[in-house]
Amino acid sequence: MKIRLATKELLVDSIVDGEGLRSVIWTQGCSHHCKGCHNPETWDFNAGIEVDIEDVKREIDNLSLQDGITLSGGDPFFQAEACTEIAQYAKGKGLNVWAYSGFTFENLLKVDDMRELLKYVDVLVDGPFEINKKSLTLSYRGSSNQRIINVPKSLKDGKVHQIKKYDRKK
Repeated sequence: MKIRLATKELLVDSIVDGEGLRSVIWTQGCSHHCKGCHNPETWDFNAGIEVDIEDVKREIDNLSLQDGITLSGGDPFFQAEACTEIAQYAKGKGLNVWAYSGFTFENLLKVDDMRELLKYVDVLVDGPFEINKKSLTLSYRGSSNQRIINVPKSLKDGKVHQIKKYDRKK
């Protein structure tokens, strides 16, 4: 199976795309086209590079200090099947998985392959970036409409459970 990535580097280390030291997988392709998006170069579904999933897994095998991986982009849910395989593999290696999506949690549940990916995601930052709600004081998200969701608890209870510890006091 293949995945289309936005960068030549299969995994890019980060401390801002989720809690702890993470390796980010920057997927290519997004139709949300949020005004003010910090990655508009990832919108084109035909750009980027196509990579075999086994190559991504080998890179995950080489991780040593990372707490987990983050699926971002673009929107990883447009490549849900490939991202599910990667997320499942990372979980099997003891890594936690964060994902960013312009879709809301509720809308992701409506599509079978997107709902399947959620089963392997620990934390979801959901919703489109809204420039009029942008704030530099927010942790792990760009606009105040975006939620940081505990996915396993939300799936189990059938309702959204936001993680409030990332909300900064004013």
